[in-house]
Amino acid sequence: MSGDRGGGVLADLTLPAPGSQTARGLFSAALRRALTELLRLPPAPGPNGAAWGRFAPVLRKIAAQAPGALASAVRRPTVGTLIRCLRGRPDAALQGELLATLALELAVAGVLEDRVTVPQPPAMVLCLGARCALAPPPGPLSIGPDGWAVDGAGGALGRNFGTCPSEHVLKDIYETIAGPIALALRRDNNPLAELEAHPDKSGSALNLGGQPAAAWLAGLRAGLELIATHLPALRAELDVGLVLVVPVGHDGERHLSASYQEAIGTVYVSLHPSALTLAEALIHEFSHNKLHALLEQGPILDNAWSPLYASPVRPDPRPLHGVLLAAHAFLPVAAMLESMLAEGTCDVERRLRQVARGNHEAVETLRLHARPTALGAQLLAELVALDARFRRWWED
Repeated sequence: MSGDRGGGVLADLTLPAPGSQTARGLFSAALRRALTELLRLPPAPGPNGAAWGRFAPVLRKIAAQAPGALASAVRRPTVGTLIRCLRGRPDAALQGELLATLALELAVAGVLEDRVTVPQPPAMVLCLGARCALAPPPGPLSIGPDGWAVDGAGGALGRNFGTCPSEHVLKDIYETIAGPIALALRRDNNPLAELEAHPDKSGSALNLGGQPAAAWLAGLRAGLELIATHLPALRAELDVGLVLVVPVGHDGERHLSASYQEAIGTVYVSLHPSALTLAEALIHEFSHNKLHALLEQGPILDNAWSPLYASPVRPDPRPLHGVLLAAHAFLPVAAMLESMLAEGTCDVERRLRQVARGNHEAVETLRLHARPTALGAQLLAELVALDARFRRWWED
Protein backbone atom coordinates (compact mmCIF):
# COMPACT_ATOMS: atom_id res chain seq x y z
CA MET A 1 0.00 0.00 0.00
CA SER A 2 1.69 3.14 -1.17
CA GLY A 3 0.92 6.84 -0.88
CA ASP A 4 1.49 9.80 1.37
CA ARG A 5 1.05 9.35 5.07
CA GLY A 6 -1.35 12.03 6.20
CA GLY A 7 -1.86 13.38 9.67
CA GLY A 8 -5.23 14.24 11.14
CA VAL A 9 -7.52 12.45 13.55
CA LEU A 10 -8.94 9.61 11.46
CA ALA A 11 -7.47 6.71 13.42
CA ASP A 12 -10.91 5.56 14.57
CA LEU A 13 -13.12 6.50 11.63
CA THR A 14 -14.08 2.85 11.07
CA LEU A 15 -14.53 1.62 14.63
CA PRO A 16 -14.80 4.59 17.01
CA ALA A 17 -13.15 4.64 20.40
CA PRO A 18 -15.26 5.59 23.45
CA GLY A 19 -15.93 9.30 23.40
CA SER A 20 -14.57 9.67 19.86
CA GLN A 21 -15.10 13.03 18.15
CA THR A 22 -13.84 11.88 14.74
CA ALA A 23 -17.23 11.46 13.08
CA ARG A 24 -18.55 14.67 14.63
CA GLY A 25 -15.60 16.55 13.14
CA LEU A 26 -16.18 15.08 9.69
CA PHE A 27 -19.90 15.81 9.64
CA SER A 28 -19.21 19.34 10.89
CA ALA A 29 -16.67 19.89 8.10
CA ALA A 30 -19.15 18.63 5.50
CA LEU A 31 -21.79 20.97 6.93
CA ARG A 32 -19.42 23.94 6.70
CA ARG A 33 -18.81 23.20 3.04
CA ALA A 34 -22.55 22.96 2.35
CA LEU A 35 -23.15 26.29 4.09
CA THR A 36 -20.40 27.95 2.05
CA GLU A 37 -21.82 26.56 -1.19
CA LEU A 38 -25.33 27.63 -0.22
CA LEU A 39 -24.29 31.24 0.25
CA ARG A 40 -22.49 31.20 -3.11
CA LEU A 41 -25.14 29.31 -5.08
CA PRO A 42 -25.75 31.09 -8.42
CA PRO A 43 -29.31 31.56 -9.69
CA ALA A 44 -30.57 29.00 -12.19
CA PRO A 45 -32.34 30.20 -15.34
CA GLY A 46 -36.02 31.05 -15.11
CA PRO A 47 -38.42 32.36 -12.45
CA ASN A 48 -37.12 30.16 -9.63
CA GLY A 49 -33.58 31.31 -10.30
CA ALA A 50 -34.64 34.95 -10.25
CA ALA A 51 -36.40 34.31 -6.93
CA TRP A 52 -33.20 32.75 -5.60
CA GLY A 53 -31.30 35.88 -6.57
CA ARG A 54 -33.73 37.96 -4.50
CA PHE A 55 -33.43 35.50 -1.59
CA ALA A 56 -29.61 35.55 -1.52
CA PRO A 57 -29.26 38.78 0.53
CA VAL A 58 -31.95 37.53 2.94
CA LEU A 59 -29.95 34.35 3.38
CA ARG A 60 -26.73 36.23 4.03
CA LYS A 61 -28.48 38.26 6.73
CA ILE A 62 -29.73 35.09 8.42
CA ALA A 63 -26.23 33.59 8.21
CA ALA A 64 -24.91 36.62 10.11
CA GLN A 65 -27.73 36.94 12.65
CA ALA A 66 -28.82 33.33 13.24
CA PRO A 67 -26.00 31.04 12.08
CA GLY A 68 -27.07 28.17 14.34
CA ALA A 69 -30.60 28.04 12.92
CA LEU A 70 -29.26 28.10 9.37
CA ALA A 71 -26.76 25.34 10.14
CA SER A 72 -29.51 23.20 11.68
CA ALA A 73 -31.61 23.57 8.54
CA VAL A 74 -28.74 22.75 6.18
CA ARG A 75 -27.77 19.72 8.28
CA ARG A 76 -31.14 18.16 7.44
CA PRO A 77 -30.80 15.99 4.33
CA THR A 78 -33.98 17.50 2.89
CA VAL A 79 -31.95 20.70 2.47
CA GLY A 80 -28.29 19.61 2.35
CA THR A 81 -28.86 16.98 -0.35
CA LEU A 82 -30.37 19.59 -2.68
CA ILE A 83 -27.40 21.89 -2.15
CA ARG A 84 -24.96 19.13 -3.10
CA CYS A 85 -27.07 18.10 -6.09
CA LEU A 86 -26.91 21.66 -7.41
CA ARG A 87 -23.10 21.66 -7.61
CA GLY A 88 -22.33 22.77 -11.12
CA ARG A 89 -25.90 21.92 -12.15
CA PRO A 90 -28.22 24.89 -12.84
CA ASP A 91 -31.56 23.13 -12.29
CA ALA A 92 -34.53 25.48 -11.88
CA ALA A 93 -36.85 22.85 -10.36
CA LEU A 94 -34.26 21.77 -7.77
CA GLN A 95 -33.47 25.36 -6.91
CA GLY A 96 -37.17 26.07 -6.43
CA GLU A 97 -37.47 23.10 -4.10
CA LEU A 98 -34.40 24.21 -2.17
CA LEU A 99 -35.77 27.74 -1.87
CA ALA A 100 -39.17 26.55 -0.63
CA THR A 101 -37.78 23.91 1.74
CA LEU A 102 -35.14 26.17 3.27
CA ALA A 103 -37.51 29.12 3.62
CA LEU A 104 -40.10 26.90 5.34
CA GLU A 105 -37.50 25.48 7.76
CA LEU A 106 -36.23 28.97 8.60
CA ALA A 107 -39.73 30.37 9.04
CA VAL A 108 -40.70 27.54 11.37
CA ALA A 109 -37.48 28.17 13.33
CA GLY A 110 -38.53 31.81 13.69
CA VAL A 111 -35.54 33.38 11.93
CA LEU A 112 -37.05 34.33 8.57
CA GLU A 113 -37.81 38.05 8.84
CA ASP A 114 -38.48 38.70 5.13
CA ARG A 115 -41.12 37.31 2.80
CA VAL A 116 -39.92 34.86 0.15
CA THR A 117 -41.85 33.93 -3.00
CA VAL A 118 -41.25 30.68 -4.90
CA PRO A 119 -42.77 31.03 -8.38
CA GLN A 120 -42.77 27.30 -9.17
CA PRO A 121 -42.69 25.34 -5.88
CA PRO A 122 -42.91 21.55 -5.52
CA ALA A 123 -46.31 20.02 -4.80
CA MET A 124 -45.10 19.10 -1.30
CA VAL A 125 -42.60 21.10 0.72
CA LEU A 126 -40.94 19.01 3.41
CA CYS A 127 -40.20 20.37 6.88
CA LEU A 128 -38.08 17.78 8.63
CA GLY A 129 -37.50 20.12 11.56
CA ALA A 130 -41.22 20.11 12.38
CA ARG A 131 -41.74 16.48 11.24
CA CYS A 132 -44.40 17.52 8.73
CA ALA A 133 -44.89 18.98 5.25
CA LEU A 134 -46.77 21.74 3.47
CA ALA A 135 -48.96 20.76 0.52
CA PRO A 136 -50.10 24.14 -0.82
CA PRO A 137 -52.55 24.72 -3.67
CA PRO A 138 -50.98 25.23 -7.12
CA GLY A 139 -49.42 28.61 -7.75
CA PRO A 140 -46.58 30.82 -6.51
CA LEU A 141 -45.87 30.10 -2.84
CA SER A 142 -45.16 32.96 -0.46
CA ILE A 143 -43.40 32.19 2.85
CA GLY A 144 -42.74 34.80 5.49
CA PRO A 145 -42.51 35.39 9.23
CA ASP A 146 -46.29 35.67 9.54
CA GLY A 147 -47.16 32.54 7.54
CA TRP A 148 -47.48 31.06 4.07
CA ALA A 149 -49.88 31.99 1.28
CA VAL A 150 -50.90 30.83 -2.19
CA ASP A 151 -53.61 32.70 -4.11
CA GLY A 152 -55.86 33.42 -1.13
CA ALA A 153 -55.11 30.23 0.81
CA GLY A 154 -52.62 30.24 3.64
CA GLY A 155 -51.77 29.55 7.23
CA ALA A 156 -49.56 30.39 10.15
CA LEU A 157 -45.96 29.30 10.55
CA GLY A 158 -43.66 29.22 13.55
CA ARG A 159 -42.68 26.60 16.06
CA ASN A 160 -46.25 25.22 16.30
CA PHE A 161 -46.52 24.74 12.53
CA GLY A 162 -46.63 20.95 12.76
CA THR A 163 -49.61 21.03 15.10
CA CYS A 164 -51.70 23.56 13.18
CA PRO A 165 -55.02 22.12 11.96
CA SER A 166 -55.01 22.57 8.19
CA GLU A 167 -55.75 20.46 5.13
CA HIS A 168 -52.48 21.75 3.70
CA VAL A 169 -50.28 20.74 6.65
CA LEU A 170 -49.47 17.03 6.41
CA LYS A 171 -48.53 15.46 9.71
CA ASP A 172 -48.08 11.81 8.61
CA ILE A 173 -44.79 12.53 6.88
CA TYR A 174 -42.25 11.41 9.49
CA GLU A 175 -42.08 9.35 12.66
CA THR A 176 -39.29 9.66 15.20
CA ILE A 177 -37.29 6.44 15.51
CA ALA A 178 -34.97 7.55 18.32
CA GLY A 179 -33.57 10.93 19.32
CA PRO A 180 -32.85 12.98 16.20
CA ILE A 181 -33.38 10.05 13.78
CA ALA A 182 -36.61 10.14 11.76
CA LEU A 183 -38.37 7.63 9.49
CA ALA A 184 -39.72 9.06 6.22
CA LEU A 185 -43.26 7.87 5.50
CA ARG A 186 -44.53 9.66 2.39
CA ARG A 187 -41.86 11.53 0.45
CA ASP A 188 -38.11 11.64 -0.05
CA ASN A 189 -36.85 14.69 -1.95
CA ASN A 190 -33.45 13.21 -2.86
CA PRO A 191 -33.40 13.58 -6.68
CA LEU A 192 -30.79 10.80 -6.96
CA ALA A 193 -32.86 8.12 -5.22
CA GLU A 194 -33.96 6.59 -8.52
CA LEU A 195 -30.35 6.05 -9.61
CA GLU A 196 -28.86 2.65 -8.87
CA ALA A 197 -25.31 1.25 -8.99
CA HIS A 198 -26.13 -2.16 -7.51
CA PRO A 199 -27.03 -4.91 -10.02
CA ASP A 200 -29.64 -6.45 -7.71
CA LYS A 201 -31.63 -3.25 -7.13
CA SER A 202 -33.62 -0.77 -9.20
CA GLY A 203 -33.40 2.51 -7.33
CA SER A 204 -34.37 3.49 -3.81
CA ALA A 205 -37.86 4.90 -4.08
CA LEU A 206 -39.65 5.31 -0.76
CA ASN A 207 -41.71 2.18 -0.16
CA LEU A 208 -43.07 0.86 3.14
CA GLY A 209 -43.57 -2.55 1.55
CA GLY A 210 -47.13 -2.78 2.78
CA GLN A 211 -45.99 -2.69 6.40
CA PRO A 212 -47.35 -0.23 8.98
CA ALA A 213 -45.10 2.46 10.35
CA ALA A 214 -45.23 0.72 13.74
CA ALA A 215 -43.53 -2.38 12.29
CA TRP A 216 -40.75 -0.24 10.80
CA LEU A 217 -40.23 1.64 14.04
CA ALA A 218 -40.10 -1.56 16.08
CA GLY A 219 -37.61 -3.21 13.74
CA LEU A 220 -35.31 -0.21 13.46
CA ARG A 221 -35.38 0.42 17.21
CA ALA A 222 -34.47 -3.22 17.83
CA GLY A 223 -31.54 -2.85 15.43
CA LEU A 224 -30.40 0.32 17.19
CA GLU A 225 -30.62 -1.46 20.55
CA LEU A 226 -28.27 -4.18 19.30
CA ILE A 227 -25.80 -1.54 18.17
CA ALA A 228 -26.07 0.27 21.51
CA THR A 229 -25.38 -2.95 23.41
CA HIS A 230 -22.40 -4.12 21.38
CA LEU A 231 -20.98 -0.95 19.76
CA PRO A 232 -21.97 1.90 22.11
CA ALA A 233 -19.47 4.36 20.66
CA LEU A 234 -20.82 3.81 17.16
CA ARG A 235 -24.39 4.11 18.44
CA ALA A 236 -23.41 7.52 19.86
CA GLU A 237 -22.13 8.51 16.40
CA LEU A 238 -25.52 7.66 14.88
CA ASP A 239 -27.11 10.42 16.92
CA VAL A 240 -24.50 12.80 15.51
CA GLY A 241 -24.61 11.88 11.83
CA LEU A 242 -27.82 9.99 11.03
CA VAL A 243 -30.91 12.14 10.51
CA LEU A 244 -33.23 10.24 8.19
CA VAL A 245 -34.08 6.62 7.39
CA VAL A 246 -35.93 6.08 4.11
CA PRO A 247 -37.81 2.75 3.78
CA VAL A 248 -37.32 0.87 0.51
CA GLY A 249 -39.60 -2.15 0.82
CA HIS A 250 -40.04 -5.33 2.83
CA ASP A 251 -38.65 -8.79 2.17
CA GLY A 252 -38.47 -11.66 4.65
CA GLU A 253 -35.67 -13.42 2.76
CA ARG A 254 -33.15 -10.81 1.69
CA HIS A 255 -32.22 -7.28 2.66
CA LEU A 256 -31.26 -4.35 0.47
CA SER A 257 -29.92 -0.96 1.51
CA ALA A 258 -28.28 2.09 -0.03
CA SER A 259 -26.80 5.51 0.58
CA TYR A 260 -25.76 8.41 -1.64
CA GLN A 261 -22.73 10.63 -1.40
CA GLU A 262 -24.86 13.77 -1.77
CA ALA A 263 -27.42 12.65 0.83
CA ILE A 264 -25.25 12.85 3.93
CA GLY A 265 -27.37 11.98 6.95
CA THR A 266 -29.70 9.60 5.09
CA VAL A 267 -29.76 5.80 4.85
CA TYR A 268 -32.08 3.67 2.72
CA VAL A 269 -33.05 0.28 4.17
CA SER A 270 -35.61 -2.43 3.59
CA LEU A 271 -37.52 -3.99 6.47
CA HIS A 272 -36.43 -7.46 7.59
CA PRO A 273 -37.70 -9.61 10.47
CA SER A 274 -34.20 -9.96 11.94
CA ALA A 275 -33.00 -7.19 14.26
CA LEU A 276 -29.44 -8.30 13.55
CA THR A 277 -29.93 -7.83 9.81
CA LEU A 278 -31.30 -4.34 10.40
CA ALA A 279 -28.43 -3.53 12.77
CA GLU A 280 -25.96 -4.63 10.08
CA ALA A 281 -27.72 -2.47 7.49
CA LEU A 282 -27.71 0.60 9.71
CA ILE A 283 -24.02 0.16 10.52
CA HIS A 284 -23.18 -0.48 6.88
CA GLU A 285 -24.96 2.52 5.39
CA PHE A 286 -24.00 4.87 8.22
CA SER A 287 -20.37 3.89 7.67
CA HIS A 288 -20.81 4.91 4.04
CA ASN A 289 -22.16 8.24 5.29
CA LYS A 290 -18.98 8.78 7.30
CA LEU A 291 -16.85 8.19 4.22
CA HIS A 292 -19.12 10.47 2.20
CA ALA A 293 -18.49 13.19 4.77
CA LEU A 294 -14.75 12.55 4.50
CA LEU A 295 -14.94 12.77 0.71
CA GLU A 296 -16.30 16.31 1.07
CA GLN A 297 -12.69 17.21 1.93
CA GLY A 298 -11.16 15.56 -1.13
CA PRO A 299 -10.30 12.15 -2.63
CA ILE A 300 -9.22 9.24 -0.43
CA LEU A 301 -7.49 7.20 -3.15
CA ASP A 302 -5.51 8.34 -6.18
CA ASN A 303 -6.69 5.23 -8.07
CA ALA A 304 -10.24 5.11 -6.73
CA TRP A 305 -12.10 4.45 -9.99
CA SER A 306 -9.88 2.31 -12.19
CA PRO A 307 -8.99 -0.45 -12.75
CA LEU A 308 -11.75 -2.79 -11.50
CA TYR A 309 -11.24 -5.60 -8.96
CA ALA A 310 -13.29 -8.51 -7.66
CA SER A 311 -15.46 -7.55 -4.70
CA PRO A 312 -16.01 -9.86 -1.71
CA VAL A 313 -19.58 -8.60 -1.26
CA ARG A 314 -20.78 -7.77 -4.79
CA PRO A 315 -21.28 -9.97 -7.89
CA ASP A 316 -19.88 -7.28 -10.20
CA PRO A 317 -16.25 -6.08 -10.46
CA ARG A 318 -15.71 -2.93 -8.44
CA PRO A 319 -13.32 0.00 -8.45
CA LEU A 320 -11.16 0.32 -5.37
CA HIS A 321 -13.51 3.00 -4.11
CA GLY A 322 -16.22 0.33 -3.84
CA VAL A 323 -13.85 -2.14 -2.19
CA LEU A 324 -12.91 0.54 0.34
CA LEU A 325 -16.57 1.25 1.09
CA ALA A 326 -17.21 -2.45 1.69
CA ALA A 327 -14.25 -2.98 4.03
CA HIS A 328 -14.98 0.17 5.99
CA ALA A 329 -18.64 -0.80 6.42
CA PHE A 330 -18.22 -4.49 7.29
CA LEU A 331 -15.35 -4.23 9.79
CA PRO A 332 -17.62 -2.66 12.46
CA VAL A 333 -20.22 -5.31 11.61
CA ALA A 334 -17.60 -7.93 12.46
CA ALA A 335 -16.91 -6.13 15.74
CA MET A 336 -20.59 -6.27 16.66
CA LEU A 337 -20.82 -9.97 15.79
CA GLU A 338 -17.70 -10.73 17.81
CA SER A 339 -19.18 -8.94 20.82
CA MET A 340 -22.43 -10.88 20.46
CA LEU A 341 -20.53 -14.15 20.29
CA ALA A 342 -18.50 -13.26 23.38
CA GLU A 343 -21.72 -12.65 25.28
CA GLY A 344 -23.15 -16.02 24.34
CA THR A 345 -25.04 -15.50 21.06
CA CYS A 346 -23.67 -18.68 19.50
CA ASP A 347 -25.61 -18.63 16.25
CA VAL A 348 -23.64 -15.65 14.89
CA GLU A 349 -20.26 -17.42 14.56
CA ARG A 350 -20.88 -18.56 11.00
CA ARG A 351 -21.86 -15.03 9.97
CA LEU A 352 -18.83 -13.60 11.78
CA ARG A 353 -16.47 -15.89 9.87
CA GLN A 354 -18.18 -15.01 6.59
CA VAL A 355 -17.89 -11.28 7.23
CA ALA A 356 -14.31 -11.52 8.48
CA ARG A 357 -13.19 -13.47 5.41
CA GLY A 358 -14.84 -10.98 3.08
CA ASN A 359 -13.22 -8.13 4.97
CA HIS A 360 -9.82 -9.77 4.67
CA GLU A 361 -10.20 -10.15 0.91
CA ALA A 362 -11.19 -6.50 0.60
CA VAL A 363 -8.41 -5.21 2.85
CA GLU A 364 -5.82 -7.35 1.05
CA THR A 365 -6.96 -5.91 -2.27
CA LEU A 366 -6.55 -2.42 -0.86
CA ARG A 367 -3.23 -3.23 0.79
CA LEU A 368 -1.79 -4.54 -2.48
CA HIS A 369 -3.25 -2.06 -4.94
CA ALA A 370 -4.54 1.12 -3.29
CA ARG A 371 -2.67 4.39 -3.58
CA PRO A 372 -4.09 6.47 -0.74
CA THR A 373 -3.97 10.23 -0.70
CA ALA A 374 -2.78 12.05 2.40
CA LEU A 375 -6.44 12.13 3.44
CA GLY A 376 -6.85 8.37 3.03
CA ALA A 377 -3.57 6.96 4.31
CA GLN A 378 -4.52 6.86 7.99
CA LEU A 379 -7.91 5.36 7.16
CA LEU A 380 -6.31 2.50 5.22
CA ALA A 381 -3.86 1.91 8.04
CA GLU A 382 -6.84 1.54 10.39
CA LEU A 383 -8.48 -0.98 8.06
CA VAL A 384 -5.32 -3.10 7.93
CA ALA A 385 -5.01 -3.04 11.72
CA LEU A 386 -8.64 -4.02 12.23
CA ASP A 387 -8.34 -6.84 9.71
CA ALA A 388 -5.42 -8.24 11.72
CA ARG A 389 -7.54 -8.04 14.86
CA PHE A 390 -10.03 -10.47 13.29
CA ARG A 391 -7.36 -12.87 12.00
CA ARG A 392 -8.62 -15.78 14.08
CA TRP A 393 -11.96 -15.63 12.25
CA TRP A 394 -10.63 -15.61 8.69
CA GLU A 395 -7.55 -17.85 9.06
CA ASP A 396 -9.39 -21.04 10.11
